[in-house]
Amino acid sequence: MDVERFYDDLAGDYHLIFEDWERSIARQAVVLAALLRDADTVLDAACGIGTQALGLARAGFAVTASDISAAAVARCAREAAARGLPVRTAVADLRTLDLGRFDAVVCMDNALPHLLTDEDLAAACSALHRSLVPGGLLLASTRDYDAAPTGDPPRRLAERTVEQIWEWDDEERYVLRHRIVHDGRVTERRTRYRALRRATLTAALHAAGFADVEWPSTAFPQPVVSARTSSRATATSRTRR
Repeated sequence: MDVERFYDDLAGDYHLIFEDWERSIARQAVVLAALLRDADTVLDAACGIGTQALGLARAGFAVTASDISAAAVARCAREAAARGLPVRTAVADLRTLDLGRFDAVVCMDNALPHLLTDEDLAAACSALHRSLVPGGLLLASTRDYDAAPTGDPPRRLAERTVEQIWEWDDEERYVLRHRIVHDGRVTERRTRYRALRRATLTAALHAAGFADVEWPSTAFPQPVVSARTSSRATATSRTRR
């Protein structure tokens, strides 16, 4: 149930989770680009196979895409090359990011809840903070754990079915059994998550030095938290043209 192995194994099938992956790339890019309008350089710190990185690169951002899964990063690089998009890629752990400093960092698709302890969450929040320029913006998305979800029932998507089964270890941590039925084949992969409530993540971001931590209403598929690093007096605003 190692996170890296889970996403290495899922990389080839990840697009099957979406009803239409290309449309999801485009829709999410519109939402994120509006939130990132003052940024030029963007780090996608949990890029997976490129769902956000590809759309943001197409929208004109200078994108660096990283993930703990080497297989996912390799596929992201292939997808970017196939589309003629200049995306820099790297394999990196959220807890030890050291890829430079960016105007903005995005960490979407419930990546932070893979951090099962307060110590790992604190390390990741600090690394995300270090990855931003003064006044830089962090955007992260998680499932709505405040609503006490219990998994995803089977979803029929064209010729396949996707399902999530959650088996709780305790009140906060659970095993995810992720199933895809496709071409007559059932594939199940497992990993662990922490039900990361908004108050817990907000407190961790504040502790790491972030300011203006908010949960804005957006059209993104999951709740989004935004936070900024403190601005220096010499920092200048960046406006996209």
